[in-house]
Amino acid sequence: MFDVFGSVKDLIKLDSICIDNNVFRLHYKGTFVILVVCSLLVTSRQYIGDPIDCIVEEIPNNVMDTYCWIHSTFSVPGENPGLLGYDVAHQGVAPLSDLKEGETVRYHKYYQWVCFTLFFQAILFYIPRYLWKTWEGGKVKMLVQEMNVPLVDPDTKKDRIKLLVDYFSHNRNNHEFYAIRFFFCELLNFVNIFGQIYFMDFFLGGEFTKYGTDVLAMTELEPEQRTDPMARVFPKVTKCTFHKFGPSGTVEKFDGLCVLPLNIINEKIYVFLWFWFIIVTIITGIHLVYRLIVLFSPQVREMILRARARLAPAREVDSICKQVKLGDWFLLYQLGKNIDPLIFREFVHELSMRFDHSAP
Repeated sequence: MFDVFGSVKDLIKLDSICIDNNVFRLHYKGTFVILVVCSLLVTSRQYIGDPIDCIVEEIPNNVMDTYCWIHSTFSVPGENPGLLGYDVAHQGVAPLSDLKEGETVRYHKYYQWVCFTLFFQAILFYIPRYLWKTWEGGKVKMLVQEMNVPLVDPDTKKDRIKLLVDYFSHNRNNHEFYAIRFFFCELLNFVNIFGQIYFMDFFLGGEFTKYGTDVLAMTELEPEQRTDPMARVFPKVTKCTFHKFGPSGTVEKFDGLCVLPLNIINEKIYVFLWFWFIIVTIITGIHLVYRLIVLFSPQVREMILRARARLAPAREVDSICKQVKLGDWFLLYQLGKNIDPLIFREFVHELSMRFDHSAP
């Protein structure tokens, strides 16, 4: 297992300089890594064996397996009467003559694309992070100047704080676009995960949005009344019809039974993803509400920066907040997350004095 997932461990490492927040990381680290691991798990045969095994007379097994994998399998919808294992071989496996009027067989093609779809979704979750990292351009790292550790030479610390104060004095009110870009990426995270829920619903034929609730509802029923929704979406046994020419040139049909071990993994993956996506969507939605409050409430911004610069006097923090705009406040908050609290207190003191002296 370490050989399969060992390369993923590098994606979990936290950066020494933080340029976003925990909710942001929930998308590009948490969800991204989960989807990559799921994609690797689906393609790893050491856990599931062959993804498909089909049984049919007169056709070599390897040929039948390849044919049914390429051309998809199908199952017969509806509740098959009889006792499973006695009157009925498998749920969804029945003669085509059992189809009711207006019913058609249910084809299962998505299992060919699950690994690619999961990896594609992982890339979509990383796009906002890529955009923000490109737009941010290492600004926070440059301004931190290795002051994220408490042990800094006093003279070096004094020079670096002065450089930081000079930067904010000369570039005051010039960081609006910087903050707007970050807020846009946060909104993009919410749009992405909300859209991906419906993308997976489309991919699974309209089954994903109700998948988790159906699984929960099944657990509340009596065992003899249960119909496994996971088996409906990801059947383990299906049918496949092979066509070939007979000795006389007529088309012969061979009805095969296919076992899909891959769906044992798929059903668990998508149950987990349903709950994970719902949780992340709710958390991201709450965070967007919080962000809107921050955008439109200067008082809230003062409280937040005061909490970040907890060692600095409140009057100095309030004085700075009254003299800067949203973009400057956001950059100060970013610096507060990375600079050592003791050093950040000195920086806030020096910046407050500079702003007060330059005020008309």
